[in-house]
Amino acid sequence: MAQLPINIDQPRWDQSTYWGRARYYLSTTNPLNLLASEQDLNDAKTVVNNYRKNGKLENITEDELWRAKELYDSAFHPDTGEKMILIGRMSAQVPMNMTITGCMMTFYKSTPAVVFWQWVNQSFNAIVNYTNRSGDSPISNSQLGLSYTLATGGALATALTLNSMVKRAPPLVGRLVPFVAVAAANCINIPMMRLQELKEGVPVTDDAGNKLSTSKVAAQQGIAAVTFSRIGMAAPGMALTPVIMESLDKRGVFKKLPWAPAPLQVLLCGFFLTFATPMCCALFSQRAAIKTSQLESEAQEEIAKKCSPPPEVVFYNKGL
Repeated sequence: MAQLPINIDQPRWDQSTYWGRARYYLSTTNPLNLLASEQDLNDAKTVVNNYRKNGKLENITEDELWRAKELYDSAFHPDTGEKMILIGRMSAQVPMNMTITGCMMTFYKSTPAVVFWQWVNQSFNAIVNYTNRSGDSPISNSQLGLSYTLATGGALATALTLNSMVKRAPPLVGRLVPFVAVAAANCINIPMMRLQELKEGVPVTDDAGNKLSTSKVAAQQGIAAVTFSRIGMAAPGMALTPVIMESLDKRGVFKKLPWAPAPLQVLLCGFFLTFATPMCCALFSQRAAIKTSQLESEAQEEIAKKCSPPPEVVFYNKGL
């Protein structure tokens, strides 16, 4: 297949550099993408598909082509091409997480509130993890239920246990409990939601995108990278916001403004997430590379049968 003049199947910015990836994720996680109508999304898909088919800019500029591609990437799954659930898209991360984490950190002392907000958070995480899974791996209803139950149970057990342990600790320690609970839940939820990939592997391709095999090792690396990134996204808002809130509380700000903690924490989380989300997504390339020699022997043998000599490096979609 001939190379198109503008290769929209590769991100606009150099993905071999951190700042190139950061710019890419800043565009795809932009919350303003959520304001696009169904017609806008379908038009963007049409522009992208037409360009892939014809290789011509038809009544649009290069910048308009890239804008259509960015909007397309923000709403359609990179492997299946299906339109993703609205709140599961990465562009929904900032508005959804700023609300949920802000409330988790505001109402962290009451057991019913801890139960409710951890449940809301894990319900949201389950949707995000399902929506952004790698490849077209099917997930059964029983697998969804098991993942959701274990992640929610893990988060609640962590939060409630730590809350009981830190009752006599300084107030700041108590404010950090929600972050520890969220980190623990991510370590459960993401691998469980993508268990099918761990069992069967994810597709690995050559540089041109041709599927060569499937690999469980690649799945393990991708899921580990996503888990690390998700915890990193939460860290600034959930670790720095408590420090700011505790400082304001000691100065008596909330005695004068008792209504302020919840909206202030939501706004602070929003501020941190706006930058942390694309910057932590950019820690690892979505189109991740792995040495063929690191794959399991079955995958190496299958690749060797298809390619002579086999490529030294293959690629896979790590998910988000």
